[in-house]
Amino acid sequence: MPYVQTPIIAYFCRMKVLTGLFILFAYCLADAQPSTETVIAFGSCNDEDEPQEMWKEIIAQKPSLWIWGGDNVYADDGEDLKKLNQRYLKQKSNSDYQSLIKNCLITGTWDDHDYGTNDGGRFFSKRIENKKPILEFIGFAKTNPVWNHAGVYNSTTIVSGNQKIKIINLDTRSFRDTTYKVYSVDSVSKKSTYRFHINREGDILGTEQWRWLENELNENGIGLFIINSSIQVIAKDHRFEKWDNFPLARQRLFRLIEASHKNVFIISGDRHMAEFSQIQLPKLSYPLVDFTSSGLTHTWSEFWEEKNNHRVGTQVIQKTFGLIKVAWLGSTPMVTLQIRGLGGVNYGEQKIQFGSK
Repeated sequence: MPYVQTPIIAYFCRMKVLTGLFILFAYCLADAQPSTETVIAFGSCNDEDEPQEMWKEIIAQKPSLWIWGGDNVYADDGEDLKKLNQRYLKQKSNSDYQSLIKNCLITGTWDDHDYGTNDGGRFFSKRIENKKPILEFIGFAKTNPVWNHAGVYNSTTIVSGNQKIKIINLDTRSFRDTTYKVYSVDSVSKKSTYRFHINREGDILGTEQWRWLENELNENGIGLFIINSSIQVIAKDHRFEKWDNFPLARQRLFRLIEASHKNVFIISGDRHMAEFSQIQLPKLSYPLVDFTSSGLTHTWSEFWEEKNNHRVGTQVIQKTFGLIKVAWLGSTPMVTLQIRGLGGVNYGEQKIQFGSK
């Protein structure tokens, strides 16, 4: 007997097809919508002897990760290990900071003032003995590879929705070649000033750290990479410490980011102010951003207009921390960067459009 589709059977068949199409549409719609935001906060230049006002502001943002950008405490040049440990203990004992570390992960690196000497590089005599205090302060597990190599470079990976974010914490001190201050008298103010001599052949990271960085950037399965450099990478017009004081190293970093074909942006500190810097590298499909946020406890005592041809937006001369919000459209990160201050103020915001010029 041939199969005959009755009206009732036809109705149920149509309903089954429509139900299947609805479920498929719902799945596609869900995949097209941004996932729940992952919130990351970072900051630098935190004098443990100054009022610790910013931690409540940071906690209010409910970050899942805090990144130390360097100058996490302020040591005197070449001071002894006992005094340095006391500084870390004072900072870590702060009740508001304790509240933060109970509710989120901590990672980071150092800069010159917690390294142990102002503007220091690889010839600093206490660079090895000062390593243990910062690793204990940040709280790296004894199984972390950072304990087994020279310097404090390290990485941390967190899960964000269905994707992963890797934070690459560079060490710009332990292996950095020398650069010298060149002093002069300002023709207008008649004050003594200085610039750093450009070390055209010098390096910042050292052989092993460069190899490690390349391996980190080439890891598959990571949707977003955040490179944490204690000093600014993109800005080059100012006279202070920056990657452009070592132009070969700066270009090498740019080429490495281009060759990785990954989604990358940079965070930095050191400068006691905040700004966004941006550059379009020839082989990168999106603008590379360097988000500078500094300092947590202090800023410039006076304002002056500082040139930065790569700046996007305005320079912020306030106490700040950086806020990073990451959502996902499929496997593409949607990143919002905010310069945050006391009283819940948002001084500036930039979005990164990955995969577009």
